[in-house]
Amino acid sequence: MSRLVALLTLFAILSVAPLAWTAEKPEVLDVWPGKAPGETKPIGEETRTEKKSGNKTITIVGNVSKPTLTIFRPAKDKDAGAAVIVCPGGGYNILAWDLEGTEVAEWLNSIGVTGIVLKYRVPRRADQPKDKPPLGALQDAQRALSLVRNKAKEWKIDAKRIGILGFSAGGHLAASAATNFDKRAYEAQDDIDKIDCRPDFAILVYPGYLVTRDKKELNADIRARKECPPMFFAHAGNDGVPAENSIRMYLALKEAKVPAELHIYATGGHGFGLRPSKHPCSTWPKSCEAWLRSQGLLKGERAAGAASQ
Repeated sequence: MSRLVALLTLFAILSVAPLAWTAEKPEVLDVWPGKAPGETKPIGEETRTEKKSGNKTITIVGNVSKPTLTIFRPAKDKDAGAAVIVCPGGGYNILAWDLEGTEVAEWLNSIGVTGIVLKYRVPRRADQPKDKPPLGALQDAQRALSLVRNKAKEWKIDAKRIGILGFSAGGHLAASAATNFDKRAYEAQDDIDKIDCRPDFAILVYPGYLVTRDKKELNADIRARKECPPMFFAHAGNDGVPAENSIRMYLALKEAKVPAELHIYATGGHGFGLRPSKHPCSTWPKSCEAWLRSQGLLKGERAAGAASQ
């Protein structure tokens, strides 16, 4: 009987062990070596709640004072060697953590890209100007880009293929990082801050806060110029956050001769993430994947015309 029990125990261990070996939890890194710059007063405990929006449930993260990076790695046989920092949206008040964060990282993994979700500081602090973007979020994004580039060798990613992707307010944050990489928004903390914080490409999905109130030009903090990286845009024409945010940015990049691709979909509203729906905006991930391939950012691919350059 004891022999039978031993065999059954061994069988149970062997049958469960593979699950333990394959279910790797994402690595989480602190963005800052200590307290984030500019943090002077406690804002209370970080919160995580579930919110129903129509037929969708969204995980909401709030009261972030300790920014982190959550790293989702693709399967080794699919790894393209590229990485993307993902900035969830939420009006700089909260973070739509799964809809515009972890689910996006998992999609990036499916095309061979390391997805890194940035938990940046929200909400806007009481002592920050209400007519300007909160500085803490940009500080977190710039530091995150330098930190990921510092980890490139360890994570086996190409330090010249590190991008940033953002939704709504996170799209504004991604645009800020992609246009203000030459102006560090904080005093250097350590040697990591000596590493370049320019993203090699940017993906902006229904970005907000890019244009002036009359929607005729870009806000002063969005400095579109020839040094900016290539960008991809996806926006719904019936979005309450006007599509002019993406259109004006695209046109400014085109004038500066920066490669960019713009998709304006007839319907979809705001906050569609990449969850399937009846709207054509649901196809943006496929278009984005094709764009990444055309830019030579995925495994075994080269940008169109690269051979002749």
